Amino acid sequence: MQTTTPNRPILVVLCEPLDAARPAGMDAIERVADVRYSDAAGLPDAIEHAEILLLWDFFSTALRDAWPRARALKWVHVAAAGVDTVLFDELRASDVVLTNAHGFFDGPIAEFVLANILAHDKQLHENRALQQAHEWKHRETRRTAGSTVLVVGTGGIGRQIARLLRAVGLEVRGAGRRASENDPDFGAIVSSAALAEHVGWADNVVVVAPLTNETRGLIDADVFDAMKASAHLVSVGRGPLIDEAALLQALETGSIAAASLDVFVTEPLPVHSSLWDAPGVTVSAHMSGDVVGWRDGLAAQFTGNVTRWLAGEPLVNVVDKQLGYVARAQCSPTR
Repeated sequence: MQTTTPNRPILVVLCEPLDAARPAGMDAIERVADVRYSDAAGLPDAIEHAEILLLWDFFSTALRDAWPRARALKWVHVAAAGVDTVLFDELRASDVVLTNAHGFFDGPIAEFVLANILAHDKQLHENRALQQAHEWKHRETRRTAGSTVLVVGTGGIGRQIARLLRAVGLEVRGAGRRASENDPDFGAIVSSAALAEHVGWADNVVVVAPLTNETRGLIDADVFDAMKASAHLVSVGRGPLIDEAALLQALETGSIAAASLDVFVTEPLPVHSSLWDAPGVTVSAHMSGDVVGWRDGLAAQFTGNVTRWLAGEPLVNVVDKQLGYVARAQCSPTR
């Protein structure tokens, strides 16, 4: 049985499996807090007296089952941008503060989106296939500058995508909860609730919205039917934002031309999934933000927030639990 040192907060780190790589830089935290590492099976016991929980395994849903034992919990940090795995009703209604990795992935994901658009326009995937077949085949490619992109999701990642794509000459609009004009990053923002009315404008549709009750299945058959036949879908948010059956239908019937998919309803993507071989599809393994050193960066972001907590200072990246994301650069009382 673990003992607690008086006046030292208990901090639980959820790792799965337990011997998985743990966050770097925890030595300084361990000197001032009782840090306990747990897997999902041990979480109910580990969390009983904990004030802080780090979901280092950010895809885990174990907190929901352990919640009745979380009597002292004050703060949960998810080491990811998306927090949909922990937004169950009991946590939403509680006073527990929720933070995430807001801002950390913005630049890498924007670069990944640009790379996918360029690869599609310049037929880089086709080049590789022709090279493997030792076939010389001259083609004409699309001009990227001057093409159009609708970014579905107007948070920090969406804004960084917009800024980068505008910098290389694309015409950008956003789709979000509220329509607006003269936005500094998007120009115009259209309502995502009326997405089918606006997607026909775009050569590229980038899906990066947070997964909430309102956005689940947002990209559905009506949206695909309204897209250009030449359109390219780039999905880097969460898999359930897209109706995958409708996507397959759109690809197989030529309603859209291509899809670059980094996230899926089921991950890893099952070997029998039709998406692997669907026409125009490029698959990557939920890696759009995972640049070299990303884990160390996430750990540093968290330990910086722990330092604020221990000093009684406001936390950064506080999630609005009703919206499901960080609404703005906001703070929250810590203790």
